[in-house]
Amino acid sequence: MPKSFRQKLKIIYLMEAFQRKSDEEHPLTVNDLITYLKEYGISAERKTIYDDIEMLRIYGMDIVNRREKPSGFFLASREFQMPELKLLVDAVQSSKFITQKKSRQLIHKLESLTSEYEARKLQRQVYVGSRVKTMNESIYYNIDQIHDAISGNFQISFQYYEWTVSKEMRLKKDGERYRISPWELIWKDENYYLVGLDENSGIVKHYRVDKMLEILVEKEQRNGKEFFRDFDAAKFASRTFGMFGGREESVRLVFENRLVGVVIDRFGHDVMIHKQDGEHFAIQIRVNVSSQFFGWLAGLGSGAVITSPENVRKEYTDFLENTLKNYRDEK
Repeated sequence: MPKSFRQKLKIIYLMEAFQRKSDEEHPLTVNDLITYLKEYGISAERKTIYDDIEMLRIYGMDIVNRREKPSGFFLASREFQMPELKLLVDAVQSSKFITQKKSRQLIHKLESLTSEYEARKLQRQVYVGSRVKTMNESIYYNIDQIHDAISGNFQISFQYYEWTVSKEMRLKKDGERYRISPWELIWKDENYYLVGLDENSGIVKHYRVDKMLEILVEKEQRNGKEFFRDFDAAKFASRTFGMFGGREESVRLVFENRLVGVVIDRFGHDVMIHKQDGEHFAIQIRVNVSSQFFGWLAGLGSGAVITSPENVRKEYTDFLENTLKNYRDEK
């Protein structure tokens, strides 16, 4: 590469030096910058370095000249501050749906947003109890394809798998492709779910994105606009326990007052709470009645009671009795 061409790259390499090699604790002297440029075959004089720094300031870089020791120039502000980067790293590392390999790649990219010295502070493992990472490497691109289909108003098709007791992946429906009109992506219980209209049954369904394989964006336009015109993703997620399906019903529940925080966490701050007596309150809420809903309710013990409708009360008692059968003496 001709020397004159390298000289044209001088301002770019100086920008890189401030981004990667400087921070408040590690300022760069003019001699440091001259040495850095020399590594790339670029010569520079002290006066031109000062001129280039001023050009970078005019461009918008917040380069500060530190007078006290250690003295020198450093980049004082960046797009992301260190607490923000730590938060993002923690979110990536602890996220269940991002694989270990993709987590490392994303964290490495986040490290490039600060100096190499500050980046070392990001190289840490976040411990989250019982964290199980997904094994599907394609989920990162699945989400991108689904977003493209939603924004382009197209249907998608995919294969869907489940785990066997021998811990092997098995395609559901013998590998037949699902055909869905995608409308919403929901983050729930540390997983991504696609909500859309099943083209075969005409029913709104949801699917775990990390269990979807070989996604294709089809040429056909989406259907189901009438179902999703007033769709509220937050309400859907709050009433679908564990994101398992079930028929939707309006259920009246009575709770002990100590459980009000649990109810607000589950159904949101807008849930209507009615005082029952000095020790209890009641809510009327639409939920998807399923074994997961009953399991959540059972976890609250005697502090939560279904008061209506009667058919749901009966289903709940049947659920509890069938569960108890596993613990009763066979005699």
